[in-house]
Amino acid sequence: MSYTIDRLLPGIGIDAAETRVRAALVDAGFGVLTEIDVAATMKKKLGVEGAPYKILGACNPQMAHEAIGLEPRVGAMLPCNVILRAVDGGTEISAIDPVASMAAIPNEDLKAVAGQVRRMLKDVVAAV
Repeated sequence: MSYTIDRLLPGIGIDAAETRVRAALVDAGFGVLTEIDVAATMKKKLGVEGAPYKILGACNPQMAHEAIGLEPRVGAMLPCNVILRAVDGGTEISAIDPVASMAAIPNEDLKAVAGQVRRMLKDVVAAV
């Protein structure tokens, strides 16, 4: 089982891809709670140059509320991360597959919520 939902955007730079991802997330009811510019952090902390790479921590409040109600410690696995990384010829977008990430938790109701969020994130990635 893959642990991400992926899409390549040929000819699209990371900044344009990020704008599109953020808009698709909002349209699907997600907000971006965290943002990590991995390339900038690696340069600052390690002096290492790298290709553009960003992590957006996305959250759908309704789904998060439902998941936490079913399994209070699930917050350790939230939010749903979406990465954008520059690759040859464009930008790759990868969203976590919540079904894969929740597989370790023995709670069938939570797995059903993860399935809903998976469908939502697949729609987000497809809409970009």
